[in-house]
Amino acid sequence: MHVSRRGFLQGCCTAVAAMSGARLGYAAIAAPGEPGYNEEVLVVVFLRGGMDGLSLVAPIDGPDRSHYESYRPTIQLATTGENKALPLDEQWGLNYRAAALHPIYQDGKLAFIQAIGMANGTRSHFDAQEFMELGTPGMKTARDGWLTRHLKSADNIPPEILMPSLSVSSLQPTSLRGDRDTLTFDGLNSFGINSGHWFHVDSQKTSLRRLFDLESDRIHDAGTQALNAADIIGTYLDGDYTPSNGATYPGNNFGRQLQNIAQMIKIQVGLRVVTLDLGGWDTHEEQGSSGDGYIGGNLDTLCSGLAAFYQDLNGEGSADFMAKTTVVVQSEFGRRIRENASRGTDHGTGNLMMVMGGNVLGGIHGEWPGLHPDQLYDNADLAPTNDYRRILSEIVIRRLENPRLGQIFPGYNDYTPMGVVTGEDLPPDFNGAAPPDEGSPFKNVTSLGDGWKSSPWFGAFRDDRAPWIYHREHGFIYVKGIDESNLWLYQPSLGWVHTGQGIYPHLYSKNRESWIFHEADSRDPRYFYDFNLQEWFSVTS
Repeated sequence: MHVSRRGFLQGCCTAVAAMSGARLGYAAIAAPGEPGYNEEVLVVVFLRGGMDGLSLVAPIDGPDRSHYESYRPTIQLATTGENKALPLDEQWGLNYRAAALHPIYQDGKLAFIQAIGMANGTRSHFDAQEFMELGTPGMKTARDGWLTRHLKSADNIPPEILMPSLSVSSLQPTSLRGDRDTLTFDGLNSFGINSGHWFHVDSQKTSLRRLFDLESDRIHDAGTQALNAADIIGTYLDGDYTPSNGATYPGNNFGRQLQNIAQMIKIQVGLRVVTLDLGGWDTHEEQGSSGDGYIGGNLDTLCSGLAAFYQDLNGEGSADFMAKTTVVVQSEFGRRIRENASRGTDHGTGNLMMVMGGNVLGGIHGEWPGLHPDQLYDNADLAPTNDYRRILSEIVIRRLENPRLGQIFPGYNDYTPMGVVTGEDLPPDFNGAAPPDEGSPFKNVTSLGDGWKSSPWFGAFRDDRAPWIYHREHGFIYVKGIDESNLWLYQPSLGWVHTGQGIYPHLYSKNRESWIFHEADSRDPRYFYDFNLQEWFSVTS
């Protein structure tokens, strides 16, 4: 099998392009304190899988304690003994595995918002995550994520800054969908050229630049910009890093990623929005007794990392980076009130949100619906009495100083501040276009007759059973997306892959965590090239 020079180059460019953005090529750094500009940094941590909020913060006294104990006989947070919950106030306690955050809460810089959710809730991971990250519950028609719409509508971000948005992940999240300025990488150690001997890196960069310069399109331009970014980041962040204030990050991937974010904030390259994922929260079985066990380990990872991040950035004067940083921790939904027969919890509705930062008004926030059986949502879940967009809107207005809620959260008109962060209450602007009607992502197609259609970049398929389509080479595929440049495809034999116009036949495989290349005209088996493993593999439908 043969991959053409252009095909191989496009694969390399595409992989590098995931780490780049349009503004990176300017290599400009905004001067701190520039008048008229907002310098706040918003860090959004998404807990994928549906975190059980009642295993983090739970009633330790009051009328709901007895209900809580009856619903969760083995996984409840204890009120006595070595592993008892840490008191937040007279009624609420914090899982002892989250002890690293307790001092920050006591200092008034950590807020817990209870019974968070969406009016158009769902217990589907994929749907709930997409609704939440698009900022349009119940609708998937928005072409941009809510963070992208904030960045596009804000008039207080300098246009020449080096890096307005960063995604510490292998893929750009839905919240930043449509933002071509986002820099995406798993960690600083993975950002750069790491194939071959270090002695040849400069020569490799020179060769890549020459190849990228041969043509001018989105992929080639992004490759050039990624190389520019790698040079700049290598210059500023080369060598060992010593966290400030004696902070010690946990030695896991989440801790390293948070440390990388702190480093990026400190070099002041104009960072405004950061996203970070932490998975593993789908706790259907063996969740752990007294808040310990599997979920306790997850909470330790989360909270020890956040505590180190806070300590690292919490300085004095110009070194007080936490004074301009707000961290939001959220998940797509909560878990069922009642533990199941496997000592776990199933998908629920209402949940917990955390907000941490130098301008946070700490404490327990939000209207609490209660745990009496008559107060449960669908007789099974914590009722979602607080719209998650209310909290995000308050942060956007008071901290990011962007009042254009109609553009950021279309259709959300019920905002009033809850008092989670400090800042000026700018009058909210609810004007904004509603999301467009959803349609097929394949717009430019030619009819071939008998239900068959042809896409100039994706080939021949039938879509009369959409969102499932039947592709002439790939067979049945589940298609997720409304923009041909940004599609998720699913097959049981291949898993989830990401591709789009200008990228295909290159695809990013979520299972393999690698870019792959589809050999044209190969069918059952289909042949793919894995760029990480540098080998071919076959897939049978």
